[in-house]
Amino acid sequence: MADYAASAPTRARRYPRADTARAVSFVRRLDWIMLAAVGALVAFGLWAIDGITRQDVAGNPDYYVVRQGTFAVVGALGLVGVLLIDPSLYRRYRKAIYGLMIGTLFVVTVVGTEVRGSTRWIDLGFFQFQPSEFGKLLLALFLAGLLAERGKRITESRTTLLAIGGAVLPMVFVFFQPDIGTALVYGAILLAALFFAGTRWRDLAVIAAVAAVVGTFVLWAGPAIGVQVLEDYQRDRLTAFTDPSKNPQGAAYNINQSITAVGSGGLDGRGVSGATQTRLDYLPEHETDFVFAALSEQRGFFGASILLSLYLLLIWRGIRVIATARDAFAATVAGAIVFGLLFQTFVNIGMTIGIAPITGIPLPFVSVGGSAMVTNLMAVGVFQAIALRRR
Repeated sequence: MADYAASAPTRARRYPRADTARAVSFVRRLDWIMLAAVGALVAFGLWAIDGITRQDVAGNPDYYVVRQGTFAVVGALGLVGVLLIDPSLYRRYRKAIYGLMIGTLFVVTVVGTEVRGSTRWIDLGFFQFQPSEFGKLLLALFLAGLLAERGKRITESRTTLLAIGGAVLPMVFVFFQPDIGTALVYGAILLAALFFAGTRWRDLAVIAAVAAVVGTFVLWAGPAIGVQVLEDYQRDRLTAFTDPSKNPQGAAYNINQSITAVGSGGLDGRGVSGATQTRLDYLPEHETDFVFAALSEQRGFFGASILLSLYLLLIWRGIRVIATARDAFAATVAGAIVFGLLFQTFVNIGMTIGIAPITGIPLPFVSVGGSAMVTNLMAVGVFQAIALRRR
């Protein structure tokens, strides 16, 4: 008994030390470079939005930046909450994740709010919830779980077809909202998940070929023989980048104004007051779709270079997470997320400078949008959860 009594204080002292050691190990294993890059991206984006939208709301120049900052705080809380979850739970509950994604997309078709001809949002009063944005993260988690579960049969065509079937349904929901840009992002996430899971190159090549044939038919071959899949304005908007001078006051108006804004920024930009393309509203959707063009006009080549460098740093750290993931599921999740972010960044910037079709894809961490901001920060939380439990 005396020995027991004497040892109790020793153990009491030892346990707090063990708890402290675990906490220190937890903090040290976070990818602080990635967190710094994301923090800088969010801060840079808020600074950009502050200048870009200063003239947009009469009497309230801070409306958009305060709103976006609020969503950034909510997203940061989501990031912290998600990084505490072991990613293996997503694999276990992949069917529930898929059901949640499909369920919310279906609800949009029933009670969604229509804005400018698109029904993408559920109006919650204080917030317009866009399920298709959260669907990007949910689809990556579901596909990774499905492919990891069939890891030994990953080279079978049945496995590839199951993954395609799982992705096609939400893509159809989103396509008919209509939101072609997000549907394309879902397709990019599907291809990335298949690639990182180990699908055969032959199958990936077939998928890419089929996608090219379908795109050609929808945009050119179909209309030539009288088969219209898209509305005329949608098709013209997607193909306008191939010849911006063809209809400068019609379908190519946005892309011409965007190219003008980017070019007029020069090296150091024209500033907030001098950026006439943005300030006088010649550049449409300058806080969302064409935010990079507005930033380039106001802050010039130097400002755009800083933003691109931060994206490059984030993508590099994301690739590192893929390389050090503890299992195939974690690597597939990380790969699908990082490629999804890269695809959105490339297409958004590409469409502002005339090398990609105008699809309405937002620029991650910069474009105004609460659902996109929260989703992207939660995706970073999943990255961190994988990095914490790396090999």
